[in-house]
Order: sequence, then C-alpha cells, then structure tokens
Amino acid sequence: MHIIRIDPRALKDNPDDARRSKSNPQSDALMLATIKAVGIIQPPVVSPEVDGGNGFIIQAGHRRTKQAIAAELEEIEVIVTDAADDGGAMRSMVENIAREPLNPVDQWRAIERLVALGWTEEGIAAALSLSVRQIRKLRLLANVLPAMLDRMAKGDMPDERQLRTIAAASIAEQKEVWKAHKPRKNETTSWWSVANGLSRTRMYARDASFDDELAQAYGIAWVEDLFAPADEDSRYTTDVEAFLGAQQEWMTDNLPRNGMITGLNGWNGPELPRKAERVYGKPKKSDHTAMYLDRDGKVQSVVYRMLEPNAAKDKAEEGRNVAPTQRPDVTRKGQDMIGDFRTDALHEALARASIEDDTLMALLVIAFAGQNVRVDSGSYRGQIAPHAATLVDEAGKLSVDKDSLRIAVRSVLIEVLSCRRDMSNSGIVSRIAGDVVGADSFLPNMGTEDFLLCLSRQALEGACADTSVLPRNKVRDTRAALVEHFQEERFIHSSALFAPEANELADWRARNEIVEDEEAADRDGPVDEPEAGDTDPDAVSEGFREAAE
Repeated sequence: MHIIRIDPRALKDNPDDARRSKSNPQSDALMLATIKAVGIIQPPVVSPEVDGGNGFIIQAGHRRTKQAIAAELEEIEVIVTDAADDGGAMRSMVENIAREPLNPVDQWRAIERLVALGWTEEGIAAALSLSVRQIRKLRLLANVLPAMLDRMAKGDMPDERQLRTIAAASIAEQKEVWKAHKPRKNETTSWWSVANGLSRTRMYARDASFDDELAQAYGIAWVEDLFAPADEDSRYTTDVEAFLGAQQEWMTDNLPRNGMITGLNGWNGPELPRKAERVYGKPKKSDHTAMYLDRDGKVQSVVYRMLEPNAAKDKAEEGRNVAPTQRPDVTRKGQDMIGDFRTDALHEALARASIEDDTLMALLVIAFAGQNVRVDSGSYRGQIAPHAATLVDEAGKLSVDKDSLRIAVRSVLIEVLSCRRDMSNSGIVSRIAGDVVGADSFLPNMGTEDFLLCLSRQALEGACADTSVLPRNKVRDTRAALVEHFQEERFIHSSALFAPEANELADWRARNEIVEDEEAADRDGPVDEPEAGDTDPDAVSEGFREAAE
C-alpha cells in the first residue's frame, strides 16, 4: 500500500461498485464545496488494472473523484492497494454500509470549534454548502444545556418544534426545567414536557400594525426565529404586554370616524354594542367601525350598523319565538350575510347592467310594491327626493331626457330595493328584480372563513361536490380546505341566488291578485266606455305585467 499523485481523470470506475444509484444533488454540492474549501481529506482507494491494463481502478471514493474533476483539480492523492480476488465487490459493500453519519450534536459542537479557531459563519457555510442562516441555527442549538445535549447525542432527540423551543430559552431556564423532567435510567426523555415548561407566548412583527418608532418607545426588541422559513418575517418578542400596548396605541391613533375600540367576545369575535348588527356588504356613511385585537394580537376591524328600535325589538321577538330545531344548512348569521351580499349585488347590477327601458319602468313599479316601502316614511322621502328633484325644472315642470330619466330610475331602484334581513327588506320583489337584471353575476365570492362558518356539515360537504376537495372527518378541516380552494375560484351558495322558488312566487302572486268586486261595480253603476284618446287601464296593467315577466 502506498500513496501516489495522479490526475483524477485517469482513474476508471469499478464495475463491481456496490453504489449504483445516482447520488443526491445536494450531497454532491456539499462535497464539491468542501473539496474547493479544504481539499480531499481522505484519499480515494485504487488498485492496478488486471488483465494487462496499466491504469487504476477506483475501489473506494467514486464521488470524491468525480467532484475533484468538477473542482478542476489537476492532481489528487490516492492510496494504491492490491486488487482483490472478487474485483473489490465485498470491500465496496462494506465501505458503503459500515458508515455512520455525524451525530447532530457533534455537528453543533464542531461548528463552535471552527468558530473558536477563527472560521467565520460565512466561511463555514461555503465549505459545507449550507446557508449562513442554517449555520446560525446550528450555533443556536449548540447553546442547549450540556446535560440535554448528552442525552440527544445518545439518539434521544426531540422533534424540530420542541428543539426550537428549548434552544430559544436561557441556560438558567433550561436547568430548572431539566431538574423537573430529567428521565430516569433506561427511560426516554419527555421532550414535550421539557418544551412545554420552556414555551413562551410569541408576538410576531408581521402581526404588528405599529412602526419601529412606537416599538422602540415600548421597549420592544425583536428576536429572529432561525427555524422559521427564510422567506418570511420571523421576528418576534415575548414581551406580550408591551406588544399589546403598542397595538392599542396604534388603534387609538388610527381610529376612524364613528369608530370604537372593543374587546373579544366568547367566540373570538368583536364585542359589539347592544342593538348593533354586523355589516358584511358595502358599508354606508352612517355605519360604525369597531377595532379590536384578536387572540394572536393582530388588529382587526369590522363594520356594524345600529338597528332602529322597532327593528331591534322585532329581531329579539323573533329570537324568542323560534323553537329549537336541528341546525339548518345556513345559520341566521349566514342568512344575514346573504342578505347583505344580495343587496350589494342587486344595487351594482341596477347601476351597471344593461337594462331595457321597458324593464326599468316595470321594475320601478315592482319596487314600490316592496314591503319596505311606506309613503309616510320621512327617511324614505329624504332619500328619494334628491333623485326626483333632478327631473323637475324651476317652473315645476318635468324636464327630462332619456339619459337623465334612466339615471334617476336606477338611483331610485337602488334606494328602494333591499334584501337585507331588517326593516329595509323589500321581500320577494327584490329577488325578482335581481333575477331580471342578472344580479347573480355581481355576488361576491362566498368561499370565505366568515361565511363557511355559517354552513352546517351537510351544507359544507355539499359545497365539496363540484370541487376537488374531499370531505374531512372534522368539519373545521373541511372548511379550511374549502377556504383554500376558493381562494382561486368563486363560490356562490345556492340559497344566495336571486331567483325565488316557484311555490314562493306563486304564493306571492296569489296573495296580491287583483279581484274585481262585482257587487261594488253594480252599486257604482255601469262603467263608461273610454273615449277616443283615453288610455285603457287594463291595457296599462297588462303592459306592465308583460314587462315585468
């Protein structure tokens, strides 16, 4: 056995090599980086060719030779041994099997040793083909309590999440917890208990609404989580009180008009005032905003509307009189959301969709049949009057052109028609109008967490039918999968579509059918025939009915 220097390109592969599978690209990159940094530490083993050849066959070190060529080395050292009778097959097998990777604990300690010898983190990263972030992570783990490291070196390892929690704690804290949870002889460590004893609530910078100046004022020092993905902001603080205080001050400084700061209720939602109703559609100028901190410390805001006294009373009575039944497919809150969605979609369709003039006039007549229209309503006159004023000149005469009339009619329809589940609800006529003008296409995507929370298990599983999402054992898992799926697609629940049910429509028509009172007609005397130029009222009624249909 002796050592020679030789061009690695002159060495020949061993046909009896046990390792035939292609090596991992990451492993090859690591070896190439180490060869470039420190050279080949262990020379490959070769033997002379038999059967008259004068070259050398590689017995061990095929990857080292290949990466030496990739590193453009002119010569490398090799150990020359005699050729085996079996061509080196057994030697290759043993060399590849009887190998133990470096223990993770030894990796951490080795990095600390290199740093003590003057190596920089960047130099170690380049030599090992690792990121500087990974080196810093390993250095952090080297600060684990020595007694715990000894335990880990024996193969009793925590999982990555537990290891992250342990390494982030101070040595003093680790000692205290280790005393309480140190395993007995021949027992494995309960790393969950150790990590649980060292865990601290983290408030992340990515959830903070305040800026660096306010963070500095509250003494918040961000710490980077080296275990988090490199492409996200992983800075955090364990000073929960300071974080929440800074968030509260930011909300106070940025509170909108008609806004309030509130706390959480029992369902992780905002605590709204009594007689307040949350708005899920487009807010009005008179609506209010509630800002609050959720359980993660994030600033959230919702829009709410104060109900009028009669509407609040009706809702309360409705809640008391409903007998407990099996949960419907869509909860009352979900129906409220659908009402908001429909109203916004109907108003947008009335403002933007292509509508024939005859249809527009017929819709205006239908709108005035809505259950929310009252001639004696002061607020009603106040909302309609500005649109009516655009159609009258200074002398009190109608002064309109078709474009002005269309705009006025659309605006009045928007003011009158509503699907909201309160005193403004127009009833079935708003559904008919929405179906006529194609308001379904203006409905928003309902595949959100807020709306899907309002669906029963059966309804959620029904929503999976036309998707690639399979129902899960747990309702929340099914809901989460649907939310993720509908981020790219649009979901409209069938109950939110405008077209009313056939029986509902027939009911409405039957209740409002015009019935002639023959006895009254006889008492009033015969009806005169219309003179030339007069308009036949039956014809007018029939014309509007056809336009509506």
